[in-house]
Amino acid sequence: MSEQIVDIDPNAGFCFGVVTAIGKAEEVLASGQTLYCLGDIVHNEQEVARLAALGLQVIDHASLKSLRGAKVLLRAHGEPPSTYETAAASGIEIVDATCPVVLMLQRKIRRAYLDNPNRQIVIYGKAGHAEVNGLVGQTDGTAIVVEHETDISEVDLHRDMAVFSQTTKSAEGFEALCQRLRSQVSDGVTVECSDTICRRVSNRMAQMTAFAKQHDVVIFVCGRKSSNGQVLFEECRKVNPRTYQVAEVADVRAEWLEGAHVIGVSGATSTPKWQMQEVKDKVIQLIQYGKD
Repeated sequence: MSEQIVDIDPNAGFCFGVVTAIGKAEEVLASGQTLYCLGDIVHNEQEVARLAALGLQVIDHASLKSLRGAKVLLRAHGEPPSTYETAAASGIEIVDATCPVVLMLQRKIRRAYLDNPNRQIVIYGKAGHAEVNGLVGQTDGTAIVVEHETDISEVDLHRDMAVFSQTTKSAEGFEALCQRLRSQVSDGVTVECSDTICRRVSNRMAQMTAFAKQHDVVIFVCGRKSSNGQVLFEECRKVNPRTYQVAEVADVRAEWLEGAHVIGVSGATSTPKWQMQEVKDKVIQLIQYGKD
């Protein structure tokens, strides 16, 4: 039998926004200062645990209101204006790690909202997601979030609208929504769509499917809370049914590898490289164990 090959997807791993946020957290913690993070810094349980061991303390919005004079990191997902107002009123120092792509989107939505108060702001995204909460906050809570076709019933089809997308949603899904809205609105109603999807994420889809096709088995590593991870995993599984999702190295199963000669390890934009390396090492160990 030929030697089995195990390799890591070269395009997988943290996007630059997450890299920046983690770098800022590590810098503050290395100086010995106390640092809080508003929500998990990344949707990956293992990386959150690693940073917790370094001293990063995760808090929620309710806890933020009780802090005074602390240092708080805002993760790449971004926050609504109300978070900055709360921090300013409590003397909290903000370490702002909002992704530049998200920050640009927030500004576009805020401008669209203020320039034309009579126009609806529609956001293609996952309701309740941290990034989406920050986007809705730019409209003082008035934006309509649409994720599924049934959500269109919440949109007033008799009013002009500006449509934006959560940065990590699929470009195809956004285009489909825009076409659907344009086909359903009343005569004379304008539907202005702004493509605000992060190309680091959208390009990842094509890279991921190409990688999946090149391997007999793919082990996809991502946190259980990662929206981006779930989307990529499902797309990967469409082109390669022998794709398996794991949240940690202990999830890997030996039976998945049976009959496979080329095995790939990939992950989401919220998956650290070190975790994919751990999974690769585990796969190699299982292969070697099977040969003994």
